[in-house]
Amino acid sequence: MRIIALIAPATWPAVIAAVQRHRDATVHLIATAEPPAPLLGPPGGLMGRGRPPVPPSPGLAESAASELLAQATDTLGRSATHEVLHGPAERAVVHACADADLLVLARDGDNTRLGPASLEHQTRFIVDHAPCTVELVWPSAPPSVATIPPGGPRPPA
Repeated sequence: MRIIALIAPATWPAVIAAVQRHRDATVHLIATAEPPAPLLGPPGGLMGRGRPPVPPSPGLAESAASELLAQATDTLGRSATHEVLHGPAERAVVHACADADLLVLARDGDNTRLGPASLEHQTRFIVDHAPCTVELVWPSAPPSVATIPPGGPRPPA
């Protein structure tokens, strides 16, 4: 079995814990190095005409992703390959799963209650488009089922 594990800053320990349960699998750790949005100067009108955007440093994103992968590999405690992906994160992850049997990733949204808000937009795209089985883990203890909003069938109008 070939496992792809998405390593993200806030959720990677839960992903590694899930991967450790698959003892005989080949593991490939991935992280994304999508550079942050450009920093904008003060808006015009408040402090003059404003300043041009400050271009982000792609080297910082690459370096942070590589560091995170090294830390995750050490925590995994067994051999694994790893790779920093570039481009739109959600699409890069889906393409990386083309020949995988399992993708392991963590919820990255609202972790205080159950429901669709527990997934950010990029993660939802990955879950919906991954060409393999997906194991979606909670980064911490899951919330109680009491957090499900009230609902059910509506009475006829």
